[in-house]
Amino acid sequence: MKTLSIVIPVYNESKTVNTLLQRVFSQSVLGWKKEIIVVDDGSTDATKTVLKRWEKKCTVLYQNKNKGKGAALRLGFSRVSGKIVIIQDADLEYNPVDYVTLITPFSDSRINIVYGSRFLGPHLSTMFLYALGNKFVTFVTNILFNSNITDMETGYKAFRYDVLKKLNLRANRFDFEPEFTAQALNAGYQIYEVPISYYGRKFSEGKKLTWRDGVIALWTLIKYRISL
Repeated sequence: MKTLSIVIPVYNESKTVNTLLQRVFSQSVLGWKKEIIVVDDGSTDATKTVLKRWEKKCTVLYQNKNKGKGAALRLGFSRVSGKIVIIQDADLEYNPVDYVTLITPFSDSRINIVYGSRFLGPHLSTMFLYALGNKFVTFVTNILFNSNITDMETGYKAFRYDVLKKLNLRANRFDFEPEFTAQALNAGYQIYEVPISYYGRKFSEGKKLTWRDGVIALWTLIKYRISL
């Protein structure tokens, strides 16, 4: 049976991570065995207490301090054994019910990377300026790299493990998203998009991305375009 590796970075998500893990475990993916790797990124709330209860069911790794999403993902990737990898955020914005949608395209050997687009599928009404910012950095991505995607910043990125061997990921924080995209496009990969469901949070509900991350994303894209 093929192995699907699901890497989950977690930072101060004590209110959602238990429900999220229940959904991940209960989601059936026909023909695939799920390998679940959770990386606690130095949480300061009760997240670690919640994760302790899951240590016998999945791999749980702990960073001794908060280093950022990118750093947590790199640690998780170092433990992956599956041929396909899915990134899963620890909040409840992305629903594991979409796993089948994300991995089905890999039956075509030409497809190496799949993005779940929040703008192609059904989604909970989200903050206008936040959505506008996402569309703008995606627009810049398409101009700089001559691509044609709708959601560069999506948290649902799935890819063949071998893709990681051709990338040199160094971003520690949310700049992981533009770095991964830019390096993948630079390496000649094409990105296949599928519609996913999305339940966006507000900042009052714990959303962590801010306008500063948008500025960093733009700089990251430009940096990798210049390096071509």
